[in-house]
Formats: sequence, C-alpha cells, structure tokens
Amino acid sequence: MSYLIGKRALVSGGGSGIGLAIAGKLSEAGVQTVIADILPVNDLPPQTLSFLCDVASGPQVDTLFAELIGQVGQPDILVCCAGRGIHEKLAEGDPEKWQQIINTNLTGALRLVRAFVPGMIAAGQGHVVFLSSVAARHAYPYGGIYAASKAALEVVAETLRQEVLPAIRVTVVAPGVTDTSFFENTVSGSHTAADIGYGALSPANVADAVLFALRQPAGVSVNQITIRPDSQPF
Repeated sequence: MSYLIGKRALVSGGGSGIGLAIAGKLSEAGVQTVIADILPVNDLPPQTLSFLCDVASGPQVDTLFAELIGQVGQPDILVCCAGRGIHEKLAEGDPEKWQQIINTNLTGALRLVRAFVPGMIAAGQGHVVFLSSVAARHAYPYGGIYAASKAALEVVAETLRQEVLPAIRVTVVAPGVTDTSFFENTVSGSHTAADIGYGALSPANVADAVLFALRQPAGVSVNQITIRPDSQPF
C-alpha cells in the first residue's frame, strides 16, 4: 500500500464502469488521480481531477498531455481503460464502425503511450496498465472486430514491456463478462451482461486486480491477469 502513496495516475475511460472503479481504488490508496473521458464526470472520487478527452483524437490527447503536465505533473501510472464494443457479423458489418473501435481500443492506447511513456522513461520509473479482454484470446461469432482490437492491444503491451524493462512495468488485465454500461454503448449490436448467461464481475472486482499489480514491490512485475466469473468457460 505504501508504494502507491503520493503517486500520480492517469486513467483513460475513467468516467464510468471499470475505469471509474479503478480511479476510486487509486484515490483510496493515496494516489493523485486524473480521469480522462469523453463525457464529464459528475461524481468524482475524492482528490481526483477530470479532463475531457477522446483518446481516438490526436489533438485531444495533445491537449490532455499539456493540461495534465501543467496542472499535475508527469504521471507515474498510466491506465489505458477507454474502450468500446461492437457486435456484428464480419460479412455484414460497417467498416466505418470497425475503424471507430480500432481508433479507440487500439490507437487510443497507443496515443497515450506515445504521449506519457517518454516521461516515465526520463524519470526512470512508471507502470502502464492495459485493460484488455478474454476476447483477445478467444474468437466468437459477431465479436471479430472487438476481439481483434484487444488481441492487437496485448501485442502492443508485450512489445512495450520488452522495450521499457526493467524500469517501467507493464500489466495487462483481461476481464471476462463485467456488469457495466459497456454493453449499452456498443457501436452496433445489443447485449447485456445477463444475456450472456455466465454471471458477471463487478467493476470493483476488476479494479482490485489492477491494484494488486500496482502494489507489487520494486523488482516484481505482474504482467498478465485474467479475471472472469466462475461460470464463464472462456
């Protein structure tokens, strides 16, 4: 716990669901936390700031970088949580919607890495967390574009880990079905956590997994965590 006190963190997609739960846990652990989200956040955790930012937009990430560095300073922790879902057949889908998913789930995380990891390298320490999905390793009907975006994100995470070790730690957290508004905000298709039928994690369950990785002492890296409901078969 003491390792985190006084650290600074940026959580993208931190305005709701898993991201907001992570921001709350970080705040409780004594971390000065900044949320970046496309919508204003009404109920911020204590000692938490919020900036508007669509991570799919290069200019908006540039603005976020300038504002965060100016007001808070270089983050020690970067949590790439912003993401969207899509549920449609590949042979019938809309390539414009596919691009939206890739721009947010993959390119958005890359933009944040490019903006904030150089400062971690200069400081000689830091921790980057990527929120992936069990879908990254299990293809399923109607889920090809979403799963592909998360599979690519995990390749990015492992590449980054190798490029920045040993000073900077990199963690991938891959949740199974989680009960959030994610399903209500898919680009196309309609699902709920209940429809899937495996039960569901809470956002706090996933946030606890993230905090477990962040709390490890110097010299210890937790690089991959998979967390899912007991009944989920993949």
